[in-house]
Amino acid sequence: MISFKGAHFPKEIILYAVFFYVRYGVSYRDLEEIMEERGVNVDHTTLNRWVVNYSPLITAEAKKRKRASASSWRVDETYVKVKGKWVYWYRAVDKHGDTLDFMLSEQRDEAAATAFFKQAIDNNSLPHKVVMDKSGANYAGIENINLLMLLAGWIGFFVEICQIKYLNNIIEQDHRFIKKITKPMMGFKAFHSAQATLDGIETAHMIRKKQLSENSVPAYKQFMALAG
Repeated sequence: MISFKGAHFPKEIILYAVFFYVRYGVSYRDLEEIMEERGVNVDHTTLNRWVVNYSPLITAEAKKRKRASASSWRVDETYVKVKGKWVYWYRAVDKHGDTLDFMLSEQRDEAAATAFFKQAIDNNSLPHKVVMDKSGANYAGIENINLLMLLAGWIGFFVEICQIKYLNNIIEQDHRFIKKITKPMMGFKAFHSAQATLDGIETAHMIRKKQLSENSVPAYKQFMALAG
């Protein structure tokens, strides 16, 4: 359960505002106006603090509760701006399009790819196949994972690497939702706030894809339920 101790607003109001921001990509000043129209007077800087503080916690719960994924992965990166500089948003989905994991990195290299694959495997399970584009860094990242498994005694088990671009269309299409939400935000001012906001956007996207519930519970209520 996420603690809201010390908050000056009820958690339902906080979570509603956070969900609205990460789901619809409005500016903080627009969200301030939207909340005021609903009878809640809250400054845009407070709204920003809510997103940065609570989105990562909610995302951690979403990763625990999402439905089981397929063992055939699709991996790719997209781009966002932080302090006027392009950084890399690593993403993985399974062959059905379900979100597996995501990570923000200032670099697009072997070390970043290896770190992302380790994180994704820790949060899911070992894939039997990873589909990617012709990225040498991503290829090296999976090769590092295979080497680590070999050193750990996993004899005869290797993650298959498939570098066929058209098979990666699933994740390239999935990027569009993330870009649609981040575009109106006009970039981020800090790396940690970018990571937190993108966490929230990905969680809202998982809810949209029914990875947390197959029934008709409204999306914002599913988001709130993650806070306990």
